Amino acid sequence: MTTLGIIGAGHIGTALAQAATDIGYDVVLSNSRGPETLAGLVDALGDRPSRKGTVRAATPAETGAAGDLVVVTVPLKAVEDVPVEPLAGKVVIDTNNYYPERDGHVAALDEETTTTSELLQEHLPRSRVVKAFNHIYAADITARRTPPGTPNRRALAIAGDDASAKETVASFIDEIGFDVVDLGPLAEGWRIQRDTPGYGPDLDAGRLSEAVAAAKRYRDV
Repeated sequence: MTTLGIIGAGHIGTALAQAATDIGYDVVLSNSRGPETLAGLVDALGDRPSRKGTVRAATPAETGAAGDLVVVTVPLKAVEDVPVEPLAGKVVIDTNNYYPERDGHVAALDEETTTTSELLQEHLPRSRVVKAFNHIYAADITARRTPPGTPNRRALAIAGDDASAKETVASFIDEIGFDVVDLGPLAEGWRIQRDTPGYGPDLDAGRLSEAVAAAKRYRDV
C-alpha cells in the first residue's frame, strides 16, 4: 500500500487526503499545531464509505518519514519550517502560491527571478520537488475527478526538474482523476501562478496547454 504524506492540513491537504484514501492510499496528515488537533479531521476522513485507505495524524517530521510521496501544502511563509532530513530523496509535491498580503514580500518573487517551488527546492536540496495542485480550488479536487478517457477531462499542470519525479506525480494525478499538462522545469511553474489564464478555470488538457502558453510575466503585463 502506498503512503501519501501531507504536510499541511488545510483545504488542499484535506481534499488530497480524501482523494488519495478513496483510491486506496494510506494517508499521514500533519499540521503546525500537533497531531491531537487533527483528531476530528482524521475521524471525518476515516468514516467515509468511499474510503479504501487508512488515515492518521502525525508530526511533520513523522509525516515526511512515512510518506512514499509527500505533499507540502503550507503557506509560503512557513516553508522554512518544513522538515528537511525526513524528505531527503523523496518526491515532494508543492502546492504553494505567493500572496504578498499573506506571506510578506519576497524580493526574488517580486522580481520574478525565482518561483515558489524553486524556493522549496532550495530548502529541500535532496528532495525532488514537483509543482502541482496550486491552480485548482480545493473542492474541485474531489468534485471534478473523472476516469481516464472521459471527454473534456479536467487537466492539472505540473513542473519539475526531475523527469522520474514528474512521472510519479503525473501518475498520482491520473489515479485521482485528472489529466496532466507538463510545463517543463520548475522555473516554468510561473506559467500557472495566480492571475495567469490557467489559474483557476476548469480546463481540459488542450485548453490548459493554450492557457499556460498565453501566460505573461507580471513584469510584462
